[in-house]
Amino acid sequence: MVAITSGSACSVCACVCMCVCLWWGDICVGMRPLHYAAWQGKTEPMKMLLKAGSSVNGQSDEGQIPLHLSAQHGHYDGSEMLLQHQSNPCISDAAGKTPLDLACEFGRVAVVQLLLSSNMCAAMLEPKPSDPNGVSPLHLAAKNGHIDVIRLLIQAGIDINRQSECGTALHQAALCGKTEVVRLLLDVRVRNTLSQTALDIVNQFTTTQASREIKQLLRDASAAMQVRALKDYCNNYDLTSLNIKAGDIITVHSPDFATIVKDFIYCNALVFFVVAFVPI
Repeated sequence: MVAITSGSACSVCACVCMCVCLWWGDICVGMRPLHYAAWQGKTEPMKMLLKAGSSVNGQSDEGQIPLHLSAQHGHYDGSEMLLQHQSNPCISDAAGKTPLDLACEFGRVAVVQLLLSSNMCAAMLEPKPSDPNGVSPLHLAAKNGHIDVIRLLIQAGIDINRQSECGTALHQAALCGKTEVVRLLLDVRVRNTLSQTALDIVNQFTTTQASREIKQLLRDASAAMQVRALKDYCNNYDLTSLNIKAGDIITVHSPDFATIVKDFIYCNALVFFVVAFVPI
């Protein structure tokens, strides 16, 4: 006779009940007990199922592996367990989304941080050949206003100017009225496939407070351009001037960009004269 403790009995009951009660769902959508345990964040049943040989990368009819469900619902411990058992975070579901995509879309900060700390981080941030729309985790986070997730993605080195059919993550944030995200991602020189800037898109908004703030942010930023120095410059007669080296990039604020296409830029505000700058 095997002695069963109270804790282990609860785990066994939970696992058995899950398997029985979800049998019909298993037939309908191809999900297995490990999918359901991961979905609910039940680490004890997950541990038992993995020990019994459940496939950590088995896909449902919708293409989801258990890690998709664990990440989407923000279950840190369950996600960590699946990764430790060699779950592949680069697998895309039928909608073209990886576990990282879902964690970013739903604002699961801790799980995003966990996934980005894995040795698959670089691969997860690369464009997915299976997704013709080019939607990145950053687009999904920007669309939903998850500012902390966006900071993690930027720190991890994601390309903030990657374009989907709708444009960059900035376009998405502007379209959805996410003011703080716009502040973070502001780069009005990027245009989408329809040659629209983020300001073009936000001008389609109704006159909400969010849209007014975003429009002003974009207008303010449009009075700036980054330029690259072609030559070194040093003014030995003015100690307040900036010393410039060839290749340095500087943001120039000017109401008239016509001066930028000339052979020089003179900026009274910063007190420097730079020979041969070109826009970038």
